[in-house]
Amino acid sequence: MTQGTPKQAAPQRAEWTGQIGFIISAIGSAVGLGNIWRFPGVAYENGGGAFLIPYIVALLTAGIPILFLDYAIGHRFRGSAPLALRRVAGRLGESLGWFQVMICVFIAIYYTAVLAWAGSYFVFSFDLRWGDDAGGFFQGEFLRVPDDGTLFSMDFVPGVLIALVLMWVVTIVLLGQGVVKGVQRANMIAMPLLVIGFVVLVVRALFLPGAADGLNALFTPDFAALADPGVWVAAYSQIFFSLSVAFGIMMTYASYRKRRSNMTTPGLVVAFANSSFEILAGIGVFATLGFFAHQQGVGIADLEGLTGVGLAFVTFPAIVAEMPGGPFFGMLFFGSLTLAALTSLISILEVVFAGIIDKFGMSRKGAAYGIGGALAVVSILLFGTTTGLIALDTIDKWANEIGIVGSAVVMTVTVLWIRRAGRELSGHLSALSTFKVGRTWLLLVSVLGPIVLGYMLIVTIIDLIQNPYSGYSPGYLLVVGWGSVFAMIAGSAVLTLLPWKRDPSNFVPWPVLEAAGAKARPGAAGNDSTGGAR
Repeated sequence: MTQGTPKQAAPQRAEWTGQIGFIISAIGSAVGLGNIWRFPGVAYENGGGAFLIPYIVALLTAGIPILFLDYAIGHRFRGSAPLALRRVAGRLGESLGWFQVMICVFIAIYYTAVLAWAGSYFVFSFDLRWGDDAGGFFQGEFLRVPDDGTLFSMDFVPGVLIALVLMWVVTIVLLGQGVVKGVQRANMIAMPLLVIGFVVLVVRALFLPGAADGLNALFTPDFAALADPGVWVAAYSQIFFSLSVAFGIMMTYASYRKRRSNMTTPGLVVAFANSSFEILAGIGVFATLGFFAHQQGVGIADLEGLTGVGLAFVTFPAIVAEMPGGPFFGMLFFGSLTLAALTSLISILEVVFAGIIDKFGMSRKGAAYGIGGALAVVSILLFGTTTGLIALDTIDKWANEIGIVGSAVVMTVTVLWIRRAGRELSGHLSALSTFKVGRTWLLLVSVLGPIVLGYMLIVTIIDLIQNPYSGYSPGYLLVVGWGSVFAMIAGSAVLTLLPWKRDPSNFVPWPVLEAAGAKARPGAAGNDSTGGAR
């Protein structure tokens, strides 16, 4: 293992109160905006009901295997992404860990803006403030997006600014309370409310006129689409982004589990709960779109804004304005969107704070209020302005499709090909869990995963180079899009060079495994639940 400068013993690592707390928190991270506004549109555009075939294949061959990889690294090496990857793969691993932290930094500063929008629209639902022109209200009155092609402005929007500050305060205060009192408690309250609210929304949507037409549009299978490689790439993309893998979240969350903990069975629960919510969201969204098409006298295919920001803040408000009981329906939808975004944002920022705490010995409150406060200022300066939507759209594209996918490819290659830790990690999961993993898991995570994700990465890079994203100027995309990725790489390099407060190599993994990585030696190393140095 790598060497550092020993200074002092590590404190006891924070731990979830039990398996339920971990599962609910992990589901809270996985279930986010992508489940509600991305999956339904992606499924509809890629074969409808037939899309479920590549979706399930992607879940079983990439989503769950890489989720298990995150769990194994975080749980065995007891640390945030930089610390755990340092212990498994030296300085190269640490650099990758800090790159994952930097991804979370960039996602957090724009994700909070969407959370603020969702919270604002929850309030707007009471009186349907957007009126008869939802699109004009969102971009004009609410965000005040310039109509002259301006891509960057420092003109602040008071309505957005106030909501953005409020959401940062709420999130930082929750995270400042710690893993159990803050993160776990927030998820234990928010997730049941989210599920109840969304189930009520779906049931209401199913009884709207035209709902059946919407469901037919979503689930009618187009099996010819399965011959299109793009459909399979879309399925892997959806699973990959939805499960919150390969950018530090699940690794960090797994590090808070007690040492003697079942890891694989909860992983299956998290993965299938996430996918179940996506399908539930698809049913609710398309039943509602069916009603809207019925009201407009058009087909589903003629509607615009079937995914992303347009679906949430333009199409859905327009639907709510036309339906009976619209304010109640709007409150359910935007309340659900707010809760989903909040639980995901908490997990994203936890990656950042955990890395800082582990490396620099900073207190939890110091990291939350100091680092969180600095990120809040950057977020407000970028996304509290009239051009915030444009910056959000651009950074989101590069952070997810270049940053996260690139991180996954590098992680699998570094940990499984260079470090050759596959047997150790599979042995760790199997020694502690009821559901064992072995050669099949290793094959999927070390061969199929890098090939599929590497192909996705190359295709995306070529497309972004050849076709300016969303018609934005190449100069803007170079600075904001590619510049974001460069900043992530530069930040990870600088953070890797800084000294550790405590020696990261002063650590003994438990359980001690046989050379084959299959079983723990009886009595070896003891049941150390501290997670710190010995």
